[in-house]
Amino acid sequence: MVFTFGTPLSYGIFRAPFSDAFGISPVALSTVFSVMLFTFFIGSGAVGVLSVHLPARGVLLAAAATTGLLTPSLHLVESYLGLLVVFGFLGLALGTVFVLLASIIPRWFEKRRGAATGLIFVGNGLGLFVLPPLWQVAFSQFGVEQGFVYIMAVTTVSFLAAGLVCRRPPWAAQSTDSTGEILRWIAHLGRTRRFLQLFVGMGLAFAWYQLLAAYAVDLFSARGLTAGGASIAFGLVGGVSIISRIGGGYLGDRFGSRRAFLGSLSCATVGIALLIAPQLSVIAIGVVLIGLGLGGCATLYIPVLMEVYPPEKDTAIIGVFNVAGGIGSLAMPPLGTASIAYTEGFTAAIVLTFVITLVAFWLVVSGTRTA
Repeated sequence: MVFTFGTPLSYGIFRAPFSDAFGISPVALSTVFSVMLFTFFIGSGAVGVLSVHLPARGVLLAAAATTGLLTPSLHLVESYLGLLVVFGFLGLALGTVFVLLASIIPRWFEKRRGAATGLIFVGNGLGLFVLPPLWQVAFSQFGVEQGFVYIMAVTTVSFLAAGLVCRRPPWAAQSTDSTGEILRWIAHLGRTRRFLQLFVGMGLAFAWYQLLAAYAVDLFSARGLTAGGASIAFGLVGGVSIISRIGGGYLGDRFGSRRAFLGSLSCATVGIALLIAPQLSVIAIGVVLIGLGLGGCATLYIPVLMEVYPPEKDTAIIGVFNVAGGIGSLAMPPLGTASIAYTEGFTAAIVLTFVITLVAFWLVVSGTRTA
């Protein structure tokens, strides 16, 4: 789980080194990372839907093989199109591992599923904490191509290990529906108001972070931090989220997943608003609140969905809602980059991020109230 979210949401670190190495403008590169996020969420979501009947181990090993094949790829590509293909497949592999682990591991726990999910999602928080500065160090010390090789090699080994040990619990019910029946069930869901509210709401509940990731490092640099300090500050969002990933799961078990999820989203909303302040001390408080909100949202959305929909359709449910995140990911990186480039400031981007969290809160409240 460390490498699933950590790499695709480090794209703010990739922009300048890749622009220099490949001679591609930052705005054009942002579309490459949009495609990576698109395949991470939507492509892997489709894999999740289709892999309900497939052995988890086989799907995970296939994802590990894909990352292994991509490891030396930057030594072979030189064009925008080549990068588009590499990061498209990379997003698909990373997202597939996330969908499988996120949907299967919680099913091993019945009474304390929220707490168990929180512990598993610590991996995501750790990835968001260590991967941004790690990618920056790798690029500065070894260059873009070789730095990519080193981190992707470690990623491949970790996915291989996950593939060797992960499986569904033998006692848990598993859907007996055919692929066609699963697709018809999803099509029926798509015509219900509750699903549409939750689909858009959950998508926006993570789109704000995708937008934030597009400008956070530049924002922290503009507030007076060095390039290294800015990447560490952004990584701290993920580091702080480790606490709330564990705590959010326990709070979800005690007070209900819905209530804890909405509380986490509220926390992120307040933190985003504080980023407008020029003082680093205020921004530091904002970073802490954003991290707490991010961790709680990331941990609790799966228990919330499992309370609304049949758990035996685990990978299909998580896969479908992964698509929601992918739709937003197509627009967020270019939108964040362009808003800064054309307004020559960060206010518009911060306000937009804030509004997204408010809309997400309202939709999730509406969608879960009718559950």
